[in-house]
Amino acid sequence: MSLYAPEVVSFDIVPPLQYVGADAFRNIWEEVFSLFQGPIGYELHDRSITVGDDVAFAHSLNRISGTMNSGQNTDLWLRWTACFRKINGKWLIVHHQNSVPVDLQHGKAVLDLKP
Repeated sequence: MSLYAPEVVSFDIVPPLQYVGADAFRNIWEEVFSLFQGPIGYELHDRSITVGDDVAFAHSLNRISGTMNSGQNTDLWLRWTACFRKINGKWLIVHHQNSVPVDLQHGKAVLDLKP
């Protein structure tokens, strides 16, 4: 959480549409992590970073895997984007977004794509 600005705005893969503030972001991810048993795998691929004097952005394709408390194994790819701002000399994430592709015809997330 030390990478996130207190006023971070996050658009994530779990409802609601947005989280405002580091506390809200932390709370939802604590809840998500509690759904897993044992370790959670998280890999970054095809990372790209662009940096200016006081703003920067990054994006990548990220893989999350693990075993849910239900015993179901999960292994899916997310699209990740983060916007950074240099605040008091430190780079902090001020906007964060995870997403998955959607099959618009059927209204369902597509979770089996791989890069």
